[in-house]
Amino acid sequence: MIKFMVAALWISIATTGALLYSFQSAQKPQDTAEAEATAFQGLDYVKTGIISVPVFDRGKVYGYFLVRLVFTAEGKRLAALKLPAEALLADQIYTQLYASPEIDFTKRDDLDIDSFRESIRTGVNERLGEELIREVLVEQVDFLPKDEAGSSSISQSAPTPVSTAAPTGH
Repeated sequence: MIKFMVAALWISIATTGALLYSFQSAQKPQDTAEAEATAFQGLDYVKTGIISVPVFDRGKVYGYFLVRLVFTAEGKRLAALKLPAEALLADQIYTQLYASPEIDFTKRDDLDIDSFRESIRTGVNERLGEELIREVLVEQVDFLPKDEAGSSSISQSAPTPVSTAAPTGH
């Protein structure tokens, strides 16, 4: 009888110890995962709309610089911002493009895309005073000359409406 009581006590202690160990080890990875966000966990990917920046010199518009970005940031910190991060990015793009008059958008070779992305990221983070934006990805970069801005080649990319009315005879 004493053997059964000792065995039952031993099983209870071993089970309790195993449960406590499993709960502790299950909670540790979650805490470290929240503290250290990686490319696969803890970051939000936010896509901006197309940001259009007019390119002009001496009062004459030459065309439009079009860019669409995707940036990564921690979701909780992003939600805590009073001003949308997209607005900060758009303002930083305007600042970067107008502060660098040596960039010629008509020549694609002149645009160093890596330094452009890095300057956008560091500029926004400096304004915020923290490392919120982890990475800036470029989804689209285009230069649209002024003479093509209203051309039919652009409007043809939009779907044309389909008429369901019967044709009328002339």
